[in-house]
Amino acid sequence: MKRREFIGAATGTVAAAAVPAMARTRAPGLRILILGGTRFIGVHMTELALERGHEVTLFNRGKSNPALFPRVRHLQGDRNGELETLKGSSWDAVIDDSGYVPRHVRLSAELLAPHVQRYVFISSISAYASFAKPLDEDSPLAQLADSSIEKVTNDTYGPLKALCERAVETALPHRALILRPHIVVGPHDTTDRFTYWPARAARGGELLAPGVPGTHTQFIDARDLARFTLDGIERELTGTFNMVVPPGTFTIGDLVSESIAAAKALARPSSPPEATWVSGDFLEKRKVDPDELPLWYPPTGEGAAFAEVSAARAVAAGLTVTPLRVSVRDTLAWHLKRPASERAHLKAGLDAERESMLLKEWHAAGSAS
Repeated sequence: MKRREFIGAATGTVAAAAVPAMARTRAPGLRILILGGTRFIGVHMTELALERGHEVTLFNRGKSNPALFPRVRHLQGDRNGELETLKGSSWDAVIDDSGYVPRHVRLSAELLAPHVQRYVFISSISAYASFAKPLDEDSPLAQLADSSIEKVTNDTYGPLKALCERAVETALPHRALILRPHIVVGPHDTTDRFTYWPARAARGGELLAPGVPGTHTQFIDARDLARFTLDGIERELTGTFNMVVPPGTFTIGDLVSESIAAAKALARPSSPPEATWVSGDFLEKRKVDPDELPLWYPPTGEGAAFAEVSAARAVAAGLTVTPLRVSVRDTLAWHLKRPASERAHLKAGLDAERESMLLKEWHAAGSAS
């Protein structure tokens, strides 16, 4: 399922005392271990934890942005069995935002179980079996025919995440917080999915917009995910939560219009960006891939409810949503400071030549009809 590439098994329920616990006073000075911490989601987690006065330790291979956070404790190792540096210490909580293979997650969860109070695992909505109908945290999860598979692909990513969840909950029953984000967006995004829209608008000129403006879209700002994670740790939350803006909060039209507004304010292209809306049928016939128009979810077929994932449980537990205008502008501001090579070669979205060709065909078809 192509959408699984976009995002990155116990269903779990909210602990009986979890929602009232959200009213507790924050506890500064917690010892938090982050497995990762120097890329995208981990950067936001680390920054917020430090901002709140917590003591942070990062465990990773030391290969991605090793110069970040020079004043925190860094432990070097590998999820694939090289965990010696984790031995002999204890933490109040661990945030696992780098677990994709169940065996790796099991190794860390079992090792840390006697030494941590809370284990937060960042899973994915790709853990669900189907998006044909609206779903919530109790919807069926994806499964692998062969649970020994460890290679992460489009097809295995979701089922592997579901197995990772099971490994955490088995190792730390009643002490696990499982978070299933939708597509995560915002500054430091290494996938360029959300970034494509304000970046494309910043180039100016005629911009291909997919389908109809009112089509729902869903995602989660990385900073909202970080806030919910830290709130959950501080307030002793357990259970499983979808991390996503509530269905219907934003549309693809909102995203395109906010991207155009941000581009005009921050990039000021010589040729102002202007959207041309191209029908979904036209795009489907020309085999436009989902990663060419990210965050557009046609409400048909197996992915019909990809933008209809329930956020009710998370909202009841305190999830807040960053205004779309803020997410877009902050993302574009970050993008404009990236190296020229990264700005010129995004990992997602239509390339200029393909977009131009599609627009010409669209206009020609309109003229012919």
